[in-house]
Amino acid sequence: MRNINVEELKEMMDAGKSINLIDVREETEHEDFNIGGINFKLRRMQDMEVEEIEHLKNEEVICYCRSGQRSVMACLILEHLGFTNTVNVTGGVHAWQDKFCK
Repeated sequence: MRNINVEELKEMMDAGKSINLIDVREETEHEDFNIGGINFKLRRMQDMEVEEIEHLKNEEVICYCRSGQRSVMACLILEHLGFTNTVNVTGGVHAWQDKFCK
């Protein structure tokens, strides 16, 4: 697992880089505010229900949550399941909102 901050993520997005961005929060959190990732709850990863994202096993997968804690867990679980390039967004949505939504 590698860590990036929200500034690095925004640079990637602004550059038009194709990224696999996964929001591991609950649906209601995702609906309230998200930064463009698909919603794939941590709970599904904990239950090893990753068939939907299995095709990303050898690609960079960037996970985010509210503060960066659940996304760390998501990255570790994905690594355990054979994902080879996981990335955690430190600070999560809170850091994104503090930096870019004022």
